[in-house]
Amino acid sequence: MTERYSALALARHALTGARWPRAWRRADPKPHYDVVIIGGGGHGLATAYYLAKNHRVTRVAVLERAVIGSGNVGRNTTLVRSNYLLDGNTQFFEHSLRLWEGLSHELNFNVMLSQRGQIVLAHGPSQLDVLARKGNVMRLNGIDAELLDRGEVERLLPYLDFSERARFPIHGGLLQRRAGTVRHDAVAWGYARAASELGVDIIEHCEVTGFLREGDRVIGVETSRGRIGADRTAISVAGHTSQVAALAGLRVPVESHLLQAFVTEPIKPFVDHVISFGAELFYISQSDKGGLVFGGHIDGFNSYTQRGQFPKVQTVAECAVALIPSISRLRLLRHWAGIQDMTPDGSPFIGRTPLRDLYLNGGWCYQGFKATPAAGWCFAHTIAHAEAHPLIEHFSLERFLDGNGYDEYGLGNWTYRQ
Repeated sequence: MTERYSALALARHALTGARWPRAWRRADPKPHYDVVIIGGGGHGLATAYYLAKNHRVTRVAVLERAVIGSGNVGRNTTLVRSNYLLDGNTQFFEHSLRLWEGLSHELNFNVMLSQRGQIVLAHGPSQLDVLARKGNVMRLNGIDAELLDRGEVERLLPYLDFSERARFPIHGGLLQRRAGTVRHDAVAWGYARAASELGVDIIEHCEVTGFLREGDRVIGVETSRGRIGADRTAISVAGHTSQVAALAGLRVPVESHLLQAFVTEPIKPFVDHVISFGAELFYISQSDKGGLVFGGHIDGFNSYTQRGQFPKVQTVAECAVALIPSISRLRLLRHWAGIQDMTPDGSPFIGRTPLRDLYLNGGWCYQGFKATPAAGWCFAHTIAHAEAHPLIEHFSLERFLDGNGYDEYGLGNWTYRQ
């Protein structure tokens, strides 16, 4: 650990009131870079870091129109897991979880990984069959998974409603003990600092307003701070993918929806796991401060407002109280919304585009935060080598032209909507 982040430095700053140094360099845009990454969220910063660390590409600029951490990377419920069913997704998200497990050491920055385990509940025999199938797929790929019956769930989660009148009767669940949560803003700060120390320029308050082209090749970007040339340009802007891609003349299969999340007043710890179920895509955990953090399905209309709507607040609150009746009198401290890139098949696209030297990472739907390390790892490889990393070959844009969807959500949850 360097001196400026040591225990001695912490004590000195606490006692003297000295100003902390910036975590990353304040950079002004240069005329030209090897790679320009549009978007200073988790995926963009991770891509920059792995370009520099794994591929020695350090003439990199990350352009953020606001400030680091102000977008979707700071607007989520922090869940990380690898309990996926489809071949390809299973391996990709397990790679991501393994990167999460070593990320604090890798970045020399505590991202506060808490592997408290996730339990996905089943509310009927058919749902339990789906979870058994998913658990078998996970185990065949070397991923931890335990199928629980009703009694085992009750022993782990005695505060749930197991009564005969329960709105969502519990028949069992699937436990992944290595799943858990990560502090989202620490992820942004950790990647930003580490990338900056490797020579990456992180340029805040720099909005991209257009693309520079020579025929079908992208050679840079127009920004609010002037023109910036680039050998390769990458888009990684979460919920604004379709807007930024349109500036390059690309039409991508994305709708932008709001996904709301909520935090209650703090209470004594009692929710030791992350709990989720498919009836409303509801999920809940308890933060280190004691607040219950939970959310549900997307709002059912397109929007960029980052403000949630009351009907979804009501639905999610009903799910929370139906599942855990004892929290009915808790007060909500705040709620927020992230902007979700929703694709036709519920899976992302990451890789090359029809325009030469332009790369695209988007459409992550509900999966963006947990994918952060692996998405950055694979996107950096793809940019550095001009070919898709093997873990993301199935996430190409071309699958939409072929009608070859990759619907993890539809296949894994069809029983929930019967």
